[in-house]
Amino acid sequence: FWNEPLPRQGPNIYELRTYKLKPGTMIEWGNNWARAIKYRQENQEAVGGFFSQIGELYVVHHLWAYKDLQSREETRNAAWRKRGWDENHAVTPFLSSTVPLIRTMESRIMIPLKISPLQ
Repeated sequence: FWNEPLPRQGPNIYELRTYKLKPGTMIEWGNNWARAIKYRQENQEAVGGFFSQIGELYVVHHLWAYKDLQSREETRNAAWRKRGWDENHAVTPFLSSTVPLIRTMESRIMIPLKISPLQ
């Protein structure tokens, strides 16, 4: 649901975030996420967003690129400080709109193989 992932110069680490949503909430999740992605564009860390209509349903994957764990922490902390990201910064907060739609969340840190176009 984002653009196709493009090759990246490295070195980078990648975070794969997986959200298992409550059945029937994919459209609501997508509408909220479309608003929220603007908070995460400054460092070009968004690589891709994926879901399937076959197999396990209502599962969303987001892939993020960071130079290292320190830049991941700094980027994520900066998003929390932006108006509209959470309840403390009002204006239809993204987090309070999406958290009730989630059943489980998972985060994995991955290091690309040398043959990967995502370095």
